[in-house]
Amino acid sequence: MIQHRSILKAADNSGAKTLMVTHIFGGSKRKFGYIGEVLNCVVKEASPTGQVKDGEVVKAVLVRARKEHKRRDGSYVRFSDNAAVVIDNPKDKNPRGTRIFGPIAREVKDKGFAKIASMAIEVV
Repeated sequence: MIQHRSILKAADNSGAKTLMVTHIFGGSKRKFGYIGEVLNCVVKEASPTGQVKDGEVVKAVLVRARKEHKRRDGSYVRFSDNAAVVIDNPKDKNPRGTRIFGPIAREVKDKGFAKIASMAIEVV
């Protein structure tokens, strides 16, 4: 569960290191974002040689969240950090980086981000 102004780690090699959430897509009064949802973020810290720069506004998909998420089978999944992957636009759903670091949730693939799931080391 992510809200406005939450700080996220970047889980890809697009050049971003930390991201701050500025908007959660899905409605004007939307307060929380969950795993697999698209967020509007500002790059707070970036690598000088990366594709994205400090202060750039980007779209990102949430791949890990510390708040547990209940699945249909009754099990829960939770991670040790909040992380997102920078994408080019929500329609194409392609990541801007070429590698994904760490595990990602299965819900990301179910929401249509198959390219991110295939690049990830582990899908939980």
